[in-house]
Amino acid sequence: MPGHKLGMGIPAEFLKEIEKLDLTEISGTDNLHNPTGAIKEAQELAASAFGARRSFFLVNGSTVGLHASIMAICRPGQRLIVGRDCHRAVINGMLLAGVTPVYILPEYSENFNLNTGITAAAVGKALETAPDAAGVLITRPNYYGVCSNIEEIADVVHAYGKPLAVDEAHGAHLAFSPRLPASALEAGADICVQSAHKTLPAFTQGAYLHIGSDRIDEERLWYFLDMLQTTSPSYVIMTYLDIAREIMQKNGETLLGRLLDSIEACCARMAASGIRVLGTDDVPGFGFDTTRITANMSGLGMTGYHAENLLREKYNIQVEMSDLYNIVCISTVADDAVRISRLFDSLLGLKKVCGYGVKPSEIVYRGLTLPDSVAEPSGIINALPDRIALENAAGRISREIISPYPPGMALVCPGEKFTAETVDYLVHIRQCGGIVHGIDENGNVVVV
Repeated sequence: MPGHKLGMGIPAEFLKEIEKLDLTEISGTDNLHNPTGAIKEAQELAASAFGARRSFFLVNGSTVGLHASIMAICRPGQRLIVGRDCHRAVINGMLLAGVTPVYILPEYSENFNLNTGITAAAVGKALETAPDAAGVLITRPNYYGVCSNIEEIADVVHAYGKPLAVDEAHGAHLAFSPRLPASALEAGADICVQSAHKTLPAFTQGAYLHIGSDRIDEERLWYFLDMLQTTSPSYVIMTYLDIAREIMQKNGETLLGRLLDSIEACCARMAASGIRVLGTDDVPGFGFDTTRITANMSGLGMTGYHAENLLREKYNIQVEMSDLYNIVCISTVADDAVRISRLFDSLLGLKKVCGYGVKPSEIVYRGLTLPDSVAEPSGIINALPDRIALENAAGRISREIISPYPPGMALVCPGEKFTAETVDYLVHIRQCGGIVHGIDENGNVVVV
């Protein structure tokens, strides 16, 4: 990301004199905080394109949409059922809202060593355990492209009379191709947030928030959006949210079809390479976004971190993210067949350096766990901090979100205890070249 890929996904005429789009609220340009003209019309066009009752432009990324959604659904002191594979922005939103999480663990693929999705059965169990929860928030697709079955989850959530929110930051493109999993709105979500800049030809920080049903209090949602979004919104970002919508609405199905054809043809070449590319058959019970290229490096005896470095240094290719086992590449309608073929040729070239670097099997990861929570997250914010070495953190209570980034999923949340196993795993990630938010440059963490 961003999905416009250095402008290649945007018609050239829309990239000229961008500085002239950098305007403010004057007569004729409308006002994001009180839209009555061009912005209002653009948001209505977005609602029509994405199948929403109402859509809002976000200029502070999906983060602000997630925060506003949580505050609209929950009152301070309430509980929210949340997939543990949520982005750190969700955890921060709950902290700001004074909301207590009830976490659901995602399923895990031992073949690819990655978290897959949340099941409807797990959501139902959580609702039985916490019937007082204000709602449910699921991340779908996840960073690897796996899509939980929102139709089944929505049925369970709605049977309890609760709203379902979906962090669809990585799925803004799903609405435009029948060859991809259904969008969250189509599948029954009551509210969803999409990062246009991730998978559409839009600029960084550009996102949409969509309302899908009357289970969401629109007035309350708007109250928090008005409060949280900058009072100096970027007209450049908003313009390209509208441009991206039009490109996808008019040509998205054709462009995505060409992209998917290119990926499928290249995946067929990988069978005997030792590199496994994640696909629908690898995540039974879940859907999969086949524009997301997730390749497992274990068969080559190298970590995803080393594969990322090699691709950048040797082939001038920057992947979206890597972990101990995999690399993830985001393809969009801005990528043509030549670019996709070049990526797969480079992946095959990694066979020449098999066995390079630290092998990921040295520490086996079994998926997200739930550490002991010994303090309310909202009470941690004002606790007196103590900064200690990560290696000494076992048994201590974290004040911060500790998350390998990307993908940004928390291994330890504020108010939770570090375990010895988690400490060992975090040390191993850093030794292998991974980046962990919540650990400073000296290898220290903040505890209480």
